Amino acid sequence: MKILQISSAQAFGGGEQHLSDLTNELARRGHEVYAVVRPHSPLTLRLTELPDERIKMLPLRNALDVQSAYELARFVKQHQVEIIHAHMARDYSLAAYAARRSATTKFIITRHVLFRLNRLHRHIMARATRVIAVSEAVAAKLGAQNLLPVSRISIVQNGVDVEALAKNRRNSDRDQFCRDWDLPEDSLLVGTVGQLNPLKGHDLFLRAAALVIESIPQARFVVAGGDVSPNAETLGLLRKLIVELQLQNHVRLLGEVENVKSVLAALDVFVSSSRTESFGLAIVEAMASGLPVIATSTDGAREVVEPDHTGLIVPIGDHRFLATAIIKLLADAQRRTQMGNRGQFRAREHFDLQRMVDAIETIYRTSLSE
Repeated sequence: MKILQISSAQAFGGGEQHLSDLTNELARRGHEVYAVVRPHSPLTLRLTELPDERIKMLPLRNALDVQSAYELARFVKQHQVEIIHAHMARDYSLAAYAARRSATTKFIITRHVLFRLNRLHRHIMARATRVIAVSEAVAAKLGAQNLLPVSRISIVQNGVDVEALAKNRRNSDRDQFCRDWDLPEDSLLVGTVGQLNPLKGHDLFLRAAALVIESIPQARFVVAGGDVSPNAETLGLLRKLIVELQLQNHVRLLGEVENVKSVLAALDVFVSSSRTESFGLAIVEAMASGLPVIATSTDGAREVVEPDHTGLIVPIGDHRFLATAIIKLLADAQRRTQMGNRGQFRAREHFDLQRMVDAIETIYRTSLSE
């Protein structure tokens, strides 16, 4: 199939990881895959299976960027694209226009988040051949808004390369990681991965850390993720909070890490302290790495984590419950190992990348036959 993925993302998060994994695997399977992204997109270097001539740069400024819409439609026609797949709301209208200008092109949307869509998107959604929701929670939100017939919504949960993550943990050099980040080699490491966004609850993570070290002084905490806020405001607030809580010796802010697998491989416990989560790709990556997970009770986490089996679920917004859960797992190495093993098995059975790509490939083929 001739497939085009479009994303105007300016930062790299779970949705962009999904797109790059999907695109690369489709290309490996022999499909003719193209990508349209913004100049300086963080996706460009991660689309490793696409030759340069199959990556098109367009401004993609917003949903009403007429010039980008025209250029996109021309690109679709030039390459006889059969499937155009959009991943961000501001790209939906541009993709819909390009598909409408070609009688043979099908328009697919993946909805990655729970945020409510506006009236403009109601009309655009109606033109989509199929809308893919990354979780049951996202599908329910779409259904509740009556944006399109429920029969045109498909749930395809995100997938990760479980074997690669598992192998990386087996072969990792934890001591080197500790030396690189000036951490004691006998540390008990607790970490979280995600863009520095208030919705990710990094402030709750730090407040929980302050309570944990009162009971377990050898605990250390790492935060991997870049700041996408204006003037790095979120990073500045977190740094102030670290000083306020006197955590300078116990917390490392790693910034945006190119190889997240290296962080996950070094941890003893993974934490997702989000205030909202549509799915939680980082949670699945942690499980695939053999880590026990502690997650707040977001819609996405409840679909992924089996409470008391692969991890612990705590109330949203309560750092004391979060600290208690961390202390429980850090104090019980056997329980951590058991949960990590069960989480890895669950990731392999339910959230493997090949399963995800199989499902999306089927949706593409079905769409073309309609």
